[in-house]
Amino acid sequence: MKPPAYAEPLDTVSPPVNQGRRSLFRRLAQGTDPSAPHKAPWHRVLEVAAGEGDVLWSGWATAHEAFVVGDEGRVLHFDGSADAQDSLWQTMPSSTRLPLHAIWGRSRNELHAVGWMGTVVSFDGEQWHHRRGGIIDEVSQHYASCVENSPLFDITGDETGRAWAVGDDGAIVYFDGHTWQNQPSPTRINLRGIARAPGGRLFAVGGEGTVITSAGDGHWEALDCPIGAGFHAVVALSDDELLMAGGRYFIDASGFRGELVRWRDGCFTAVEVDKAMPRLRSLRAYKNGVLIAGDHGHLYYLEGNRLDQLRTDSRHDLMDIVPLPTGEALTVGDFSTILTAAPDFVKALAPDEADLVKKSDWAILDSGTKHNLWGLRAAADGSVYACGDGGTVLHYCDQRWQALPVINEAAVHCLWDAGDAGLYAGGQMGQIFCYDGNAWRVAFDLHLDITILDMWGSGPDSIYAVGDEGLVLHWNGEKWSRMISGTKSALYSIWGYDDRHILAVGDFGLVLRWNGENWSEFYAGTENFLFDVWGDALNNIFIVGLSGTLVHFDGERWTLTLTRARDDLMAVDGMPGGHPYAVGTQGNILHFDGLQWQPEESPTSIGLRAICVCPDGAVYAAGNQGIILKRHSSSNKDQK
Repeated sequence: MKPPAYAEPLDTVSPPVNQGRRSLFRRLAQGTDPSAPHKAPWHRVLEVAAGEGDVLWSGWATAHEAFVVGDEGRVLHFDGSADAQDSLWQTMPSSTRLPLHAIWGRSRNELHAVGWMGTVVSFDGEQWHHRRGGIIDEVSQHYASCVENSPLFDITGDETGRAWAVGDDGAIVYFDGHTWQNQPSPTRINLRGIARAPGGRLFAVGGEGTVITSAGDGHWEALDCPIGAGFHAVVALSDDELLMAGGRYFIDASGFRGELVRWRDGCFTAVEVDKAMPRLRSLRAYKNGVLIAGDHGHLYYLEGNRLDQLRTDSRHDLMDIVPLPTGEALTVGDFSTILTAAPDFVKALAPDEADLVKKSDWAILDSGTKHNLWGLRAAADGSVYACGDGGTVLHYCDQRWQALPVINEAAVHCLWDAGDAGLYAGGQMGQIFCYDGNAWRVAFDLHLDITILDMWGSGPDSIYAVGDEGLVLHWNGEKWSRMISGTKSALYSIWGYDDRHILAVGDFGLVLRWNGENWSEFYAGTENFLFDVWGDALNNIFIVGLSGTLVHFDGERWTLTLTRARDDLMAVDGMPGGHPYAVGTQGNILHFDGLQWQPEESPTSIGLRAICVCPDGAVYAAGNQGIILKRHSSSNKDQK
């Protein structure tokens, strides 16, 4: 899952004195720091294997590798390895010669690039495939004049794999995880940018001050923007605050003049700047503010109400900003330009793993697989199981991970150890399997393409499972049966204190509660997606989710912990009488010390999806690319 952009608001309510004092000291310290965001010069990344005349339009990066797309269907790939010509940036076959304007994905195995003539190409981890657009008229042998050939210029998506792209004539194209299809648009004006807010709402912008929005349900409506700027980009700073950038042609200036517009609490206002800017092309949350790229090599950093122009030594138009896992960024543009402010691009793309390991209490274990891992589960005998893509189930015993027989090619998302009754595994296609120590057998088949995402049980004769489309299943010792949940939203996690006190969490802040008779819905104080829930008592329950969401229940009310986290928290776990751990994207690890959540040094920047705290004090985390971490409790700080 890729996280949404987050940045501090441009104008904030006056903070408490101590926070304001720290902020002041930080700004004073940065005033003479040449590497501070508003001071650091940007320089070209060398050895880019692209033609001098090519425009590089956009990019996407994760730990250790980057993809940049541009003219002629060019896709440049960097992973630190050199080809036969000693080039570190290598051109990939992309299945199109049409310009690619934007790229987005949840992982390197799920990338989508969109471009001219409605082109959509997707990368599955091995090769690019043409999915849509570029239709040729059989008679004229030219590109057909049809809706599918409307040029596309930007794309965004969510943690479930859905994606939205926008383009000319108000085009909105939606990917449901399987197919691309057009959505009704409230405008025929060209759309150039799209962003997704932390709570899931979509915003698209374009010419003549056009701003449209959707809850992601296929219905789009226009917002009344009184400023007629030609918007090229938008970034969602929060659910009710946007920053938009673009420009209009002014006769008195004999060219384009850049404009910044803020939308907050339903009102649009122009951001006043001291001097004229060229047309602005891209916006991204960066450090403690927003990075802004524009024509003629202009790059700006906006923090609060302060706007600084950054040194680039480039006159080429800058088309997009590519965030890097370490918090640094690239800018890409005309004449094959790739810039960064980081002294060492390779280190900016991925931190030195050896340095991280030295500082961390966590160790990387050899899992023996590169499949993404979705779940962890402690067994009754003290051993640990992990599960993931490609039917993967691993068992940790005798200090090493061993692979159990592969179930099938479908992803396994969750496990539950029922002791002598066997090990249950749930995943794609609505199937639950049981392992008896020798082989897997089908224990239940829903016969629907619905993914089972989590399981919890009070004993071998009472196990619950939840998943997509509001799925709730119950095993009574004899058979699995479907329960009425009252929702069609995805349920990502389930936790119970006993068979009369169970919680399940899901989309848009959804929390379901089982009282032994029925499921009812209630509000926990957030509309962010909730990915996991854990507690050790009815008055001590934790929930984690999108954009660093942390919620705690003390027996009387839910309290939302305010964080500046930009990354999603995917899992939380603990032991009775101890303090829980939470993990998330970019290798983030948090530990609750009884008063507040504290970050821990992680030996990886790879996304973590699962966490498991064992009775012996050992803690395991697992995630993308087969990563598994282990931490040994070495003090009493885990105890209340």
